[in-house]
Amino acid sequence: MHGLVRRQLGRNSSMGINRRRFIHNSGMAAAGLGAAGITAPPTVAEATAQTSAAPSIKVTGYETILLDNIDPPIGHRKWLFIKLLTDQGIVGLGERTTGGAGNLDSQISLLHDMCDRFVVGHSPFEIEKIWQNIYSSPHDYRHPSLHGTPALSAIEMACWDIVGKATDQPIYNLLGGKFNERLRGYAYLDTAGVWENPELAGERAAELVERNITCCKLDPFQPITGGPRDYSLKTIKHVAKIFRAMRDAVGDDLEIGIGTHGQFSTSGAIRVASLLEEFNPFFFEEPVSPENVDEMARVAAHTNIPIATGERLVTKFEFAEVLEKGAANIIQLDVGQCGGILEAKKIAAMSESHYAMIAPHMYCGPVAAAAAVQVDACTPNFLIQEYNGNDLHRDIFVEPIVLENGFINPPTKPGLGIELDDRVVQRQLAT
Repeated sequence: MHGLVRRQLGRNSSMGINRRRFIHNSGMAAAGLGAAGITAPPTVAEATAQTSAAPSIKVTGYETILLDNIDPPIGHRKWLFIKLLTDQGIVGLGERTTGGAGNLDSQISLLHDMCDRFVVGHSPFEIEKIWQNIYSSPHDYRHPSLHGTPALSAIEMACWDIVGKATDQPIYNLLGGKFNERLRGYAYLDTAGVWENPELAGERAAELVERNITCCKLDPFQPITGGPRDYSLKTIKHVAKIFRAMRDAVGDDLEIGIGTHGQFSTSGAIRVASLLEEFNPFFFEEPVSPENVDEMARVAAHTNIPIATGERLVTKFEFAEVLEKGAANIIQLDVGQCGGILEAKKIAAMSESHYAMIAPHMYCGPVAAAAAVQVDACTPNFLIQEYNGNDLHRDIFVEPIVLENGFINPPTKPGLGIELDDRVVQRQLAT
């Protein structure tokens, strides 16, 4: 199964009806909000017409698209998109983040199974019902995991894309409206050669500041897999030289996040934090494995560095424990993995009630990244957005979403606000 695969259509598919006709049939004037390029919420009369007509739309089928990434393969080597097709001709786009999987057959089959069982024949407006039906199905997908929940996330964001297009609104307008006009983003520091020559870190930090980047992250402790482990005092102090070079070069103009992947023992993480506190890190990411929330809470209680976690957690249920136990106050939810757009919004609201901020994880393809931007735009406790992208992230959209001068501008077009460049898609189809 490669490239564009397994298209399935219901009996009543009508691909000739486009979004504008759907809006017209719902009672909106042909020269309505979308035609005027206005993204303000609809009037009461328009909203009433839309609400009464919108649920009539049905999902009739789906397509999965598997693409090869380019080098460097930022956001994984393969990208897996799903299109939900409707009887009104409106198409919704989602992305199942692929992680480090080499063979994606099982992921594709899972998407197809979920769509066949729970999506085709239903209204994409029934997002909560579809989500609950999938998640609560007999034993199959109920336990949160990084296998089933990302597939659910992909379907959910595709439903939201349809809803936004059908109502001629960006998704953030349907989730409370735009709160953040632009989104602060952070980049990764290029660490090539930095271990051998810590002074290079200062030069790279200065380059980021010249690009108006105000925050970066680096993973100074290698290897980043396995654990728990401790590092020698010599190693930790060598890492401190890297941080010192950055502070000497840019002062307070650049926030610096410590990236780790649950590598340390509890005592090891506390030791690292105590020796790096003088550099005022922006956050200490996953100092211990996220599977043990109690130990992460112990680390948080022993340092002034904000603890961040969330990229490997899914659903509101896993995040609830982190927040209740005070294990982290920077929540790095991944919209493409945690359960989708609405689930991310719920997690953000839970975080707000605990005075925690969200800094969404973004090591994914461009569609899941676009979904994260929609959540960021309407979230009061948004802190900062991770940004990882290569040339393909930009080229695959007609109008790309980019980090420029330290900020991301949320798109104003309906739904996810994105449109695939079909020429690029065809060029990158997996073989």
